[in-house]
Amino acid sequence: MGSTGPLDGTLVVDLTRALAGPHATMMLGDLGARVIKVEVPASGDDTRGWGPPFVDPPGGEVRESTYFLSANRNKESVTLDLKAADDKAVLLDLVRRADVLVENFRTGVLDRLGLGFESLQELNPRLVVLSITGFGHDGPEGGRAGYDQIAQGEAGLMSLTGSGPEDPQKVGVPIADLLAGMYGAYGVLAALLERERTGVGTVVRTSLLAATVGVHAFQGTRWTVAGEVGHAQGNHHASIAPYGLFHCADGTVQIALGSENLWRRFCAGFELDPATPGLETNPDRVAHREQTIAFVEAAFAGYDAEPLLARLAEVGIPAGKVRTLDDVYAWDQVASQGLTIEVEHGTLGRVTLPGPPLRFFDRHGDEVTRDEHSAPPTLDQHGAAVRDWLGH
Repeated sequence: MGSTGPLDGTLVVDLTRALAGPHATMMLGDLGARVIKVEVPASGDDTRGWGPPFVDPPGGEVRESTYFLSANRNKESVTLDLKAADDKAVLLDLVRRADVLVENFRTGVLDRLGLGFESLQELNPRLVVLSITGFGHDGPEGGRAGYDQIAQGEAGLMSLTGSGPEDPQKVGVPIADLLAGMYGAYGVLAALLERERTGVGTVVRTSLLAATVGVHAFQGTRWTVAGEVGHAQGNHHASIAPYGLFHCADGTVQIALGSENLWRRFCAGFELDPATPGLETNPDRVAHREQTIAFVEAAFAGYDAEPLLARLAEVGIPAGKVRTLDDVYAWDQVASQGLTIEVEHGTLGRVTLPGPPLRFFDRHGDEVTRDEHSAPPTLDQHGAAVRDWLGH
């Protein structure tokens, strides 16, 4: 593995649009795979039209959607009309050479195009296929279209998010889409590893529904094992207290006391009694949540946020602030982790993008993370080059 990434030499054909599929293929591209994004002529990926915000390039060319830029770094773009014989032939040629094909059409669309799994395997027995849908490929509602907010609601996530049971809220990013993409990329990596053993590819399937249910975590077992239905309760943890957002003199801070040792340390640091009636143990504090919140906020009332965070750090309490995104991207810790990258865009010039969240190190401790990235492509930016490559 070198600075090009662990998937260097892997070819991914990306037939996806919107977010779940493009996020999966972007993850593979971040790892060094060559990702060729197939888009419909004229309009391209749906997200090219999602905005505002849009950015107007110099010279009055086609404006760029920042939404599209968020999910398509490290890819090439070629436009193909899959109903046209010549363009379909180009796709089939790509499939013959590919290691992975990713699609997020509604169930049955690829079959109608003559590109069902059996046909794909005849073309390329080693091909790994990732297929992402909204609610699954089968079952009584397997054909439903999938959109993030609908999936968040249907999969129960919105019932767990918000200020209270009567205030369901979506997560502030399209988390169902993103999770489906992440699970999909994870499945592709496993299938590629299996292919090393068997010599043949396989199909990986996931959905927005599956990915969201897959992260229910303790809220899932809270119902399946204990018979309790979780609900939204604002910025405080359902099973740990104190753990959440607390007010101080000039704002808010967050603390996370995940053990009794931390509770005792916290109380000692702020001259509080850890054996206060009703607050002796974590189950007691969860049962008496309002009392716990009042107990903590009374201790914080004399502090402004910054001195309070300093005091919490001194005492050894996990704590933090709530940052806005401009503050996040200005934070030196974010920069130190390589979480932004600079790329040369085809029309916008030099731009800064959020970067990949993984880093790699060799056995000597030297970093070998991919160090060069390409900007999200303009529509059909690589069409001629891809066709030329296939021709040779």
